[in-house]
Amino acid sequence: MRALSLTCTLNSSPTSSSSQLLSDQVLRELEKLDVATATARVADYAVLPGIGTDLGEGDDWPQLREKVLQADILLLATPIWLGHPSSICQRVLERLNAESSETDAEGRPLMYGKVAAVAVVGNEDGAHKVSADLFQGLNDIGFSLAPGAVTYWVGEAQHGTDYKDLDATPDEVAHTTHTVAANAVHLARLLKQTPYPPS
Repeated sequence: MRALSLTCTLNSSPTSSSSQLLSDQVLRELEKLDVATATARVADYAVLPGIGTDLGEGDDWPQLREKVLQADILLLATPIWLGHPSSICQRVLERLNAESSETDAEGRPLMYGKVAAVAVVGNEDGAHKVSADLFQGLNDIGFSLAPGAVTYWVGEAQHGTDYKDLDATPDEVAHTTHTVAANAVHLARLLKQTPYPPS
């Protein structure tokens, strides 16, 4: 079982990131469940705008796409900006949209059988709206969602503390992060044993 996190912070490495921190916490929970994990900070790649699996010279998306294809579980981690997922996260969804026309030998979209989950950070409310946007897009592309497929942290309105600056992870976030991982692995294992029927 393999999991990949595409972390959609606007900051490239090695800048610290609350999205990366929450992503890493989800991956640690997955590792406890014997899942091999990998992460890619999308800002470190040149992902060109457009709908296509490969947009040619200068496009790093094919590298990330190959990692997605190898994964059983995809985690999208994003900050909230102006009430929306980051622009990088939106671009990832747009590039993943090209998979809608890619099928396996039995006519199933390639993302069928893969499980998606979401991690959201922000310093005001909006995690439900952001996760709803991502859930719809991921499901349209063919990913399955387990119950409780999001973990998030948002602080009180009009404060300036980032998740990465907290002294400790709040118990509620830690519990939810564990549940996201456990449910995603459970569903991914079921789908490996019993794939969706051919289209």
